[in-house]
Amino acid sequence: MRQQYARRTQVLTSVLGLVALAIIVQMARIQNSAEAAVFSQQAQNYAYELKTFYPDRGEIYDRNGRLLAGNKTVYEIGVDLNTVKDPHAIAFAVSAELDMDYDQLMDAIQNPPDGLSYIVIADYIEAQQAVNLQELKKALQDIAAEGTMGGLTGLQFKPHPHRSYPEDSLASNIIGFVTREGRGYFGIEGKYDTLLAGNTVQVLVPTDPNKAFEIPRVSDGTTLILTINRDLQSAAEQILDKSLSTYGAQGGTIVVMDPSNGELLAMASSRRMDLNQFWNYNVIYDKSNQFNPAISTPYEPGSVTKVLTMAAALDSSIVTPNTTYLDTGSVLIGGVTIQNWNREPWGVQSMVGCLQHSLNVCMVNLASQMGASTFYDYMDAFGFGHLTGVDLDGEVSGRLKVPGDADWYPVDLGTNSFGQGVTATPLQVMMSVSSIANHGQMVVPHALYAMVREGHQYNVPAQFAGSPVSEATADTLSEMLAISLEAEASLALVPGYRIAGKTGTAQIPVDGYYDSSYTNHSFIGWGPVDDPKFMIYVWLERPTESNWSSETAAEVFSEMAKKTVILLDIPPDYIRQQLASQ
Repeated sequence: MRQQYARRTQVLTSVLGLVALAIIVQMARIQNSAEAAVFSQQAQNYAYELKTFYPDRGEIYDRNGRLLAGNKTVYEIGVDLNTVKDPHAIAFAVSAELDMDYDQLMDAIQNPPDGLSYIVIADYIEAQQAVNLQELKKALQDIAAEGTMGGLTGLQFKPHPHRSYPEDSLASNIIGFVTREGRGYFGIEGKYDTLLAGNTVQVLVPTDPNKAFEIPRVSDGTTLILTINRDLQSAAEQILDKSLSTYGAQGGTIVVMDPSNGELLAMASSRRMDLNQFWNYNVIYDKSNQFNPAISTPYEPGSVTKVLTMAAALDSSIVTPNTTYLDTGSVLIGGVTIQNWNREPWGVQSMVGCLQHSLNVCMVNLASQMGASTFYDYMDAFGFGHLTGVDLDGEVSGRLKVPGDADWYPVDLGTNSFGQGVTATPLQVMMSVSSIANHGQMVVPHALYAMVREGHQYNVPAQFAGSPVSEATADTLSEMLAISLEAEASLALVPGYRIAGKTGTAQIPVDGYYDSSYTNHSFIGWGPVDDPKFMIYVWLERPTESNWSSETAAEVFSEMAKKTVILLDIPPDYIRQQLASQ
């Protein structure tokens, strides 16, 4: 009996051995045949699928951590035509919730283009509206389960990110906007579009949930921190809007900058748009340069540029602050007679008096003594005719005509000396004059404070564009300008703080001649004089309530400066000086 079992065991072992041998032979055959590649590819296709990952766009904050641009989830709402049961219910629900046309929805669902199994009926829908429809769909599904109706079966919701601006129009000219195609335009959004957008990643992703660890992590776009102070920006916009109404101006700009490092603290323009409704761009703006005039609208700034002419004259040793001249009210240059703003002589004047009374004749004399070569060398060094390099999309440069240009005439030396016949943007003028406020060193304006990437913050260092004049010249001129404001009891003065600055009232060129009906009013100033912490530029376009910037832009400057010292926590001069002496 025992021998019989032994024979059976031997037979079974032999059979199993033959089966195992057959399996090994078959495996070897497959591995070495063309079928191996097919099976391998099928296994790979089953285990992985190609997917594209889109990073979230980087956020934008002000210098104090206030969110200016972020992302929110919106929904695409569509219909799966293969599963829809009740088109009427879908059209009715969607039309009621989203205020869409019922008949158009029905037509879209019942008459889709050939070959489509899924159609989009709405996109960029707010989350709450999508939630309302989802809840209605679920409620109707419970009823439909009893067989009474088709409900909203087939209605689908696909979430995706969308750019959001929590402050609506605040700082819109600085931030710019992002379209639904994901492209940034103007300002920071345009300048740093690639950096903010990040990099899309296309990889094979395992379909097996046990291999979820293999799914790649896509880095979001770079987060940007701006130099802008949100509260100061809001104040600038409010003050500007008020000044337009008070003085009947057609438009205007206010810019606040730290003259020691070029940080832009506020930049307000009179035309602003709700960035969440970017499609209204063409309704608000006629031309692209209206989006941010501070960097994209060159104009003849007028007497604010007398600061630079005086700086060049002092630096080239043509005059000193105490140099005097006899002002006769007019001067001949290039065959053309130039007069003072009031067409009157002012008698014997020092260089301080020249600035205080804003005398055109004085500036023409200074430019003539320097000569065209020296004068235009200084203007070029001050950056006229060049871009500032500010990190905002849409900057253009003004123009400085020079000897040798086809349209330059000898009289231009005279008119350019007091800011007529030369064009610049407000930010170009600020950059030029920063060399006076910053002890001879000219700063490059910038709006980016830092970048945050992968948890690391990278601060943006200050950049400088040379030293057009010496430190001694800059400090001497700052004192001269402060004295001139104090001597005339200017409306630009700020109680408790010494301020340096200059007005500018410029005629507007129209078709080759100057229109005497309207003028541009400007003021540039900085303070405290002994340790400048802010520089403010005011430009009012065609005000109707006054003919002189000393009565309009100067007062706007003072109001903006008062707000600035509060928000930046700058102590009055006597307190700072007491603390410094301890």
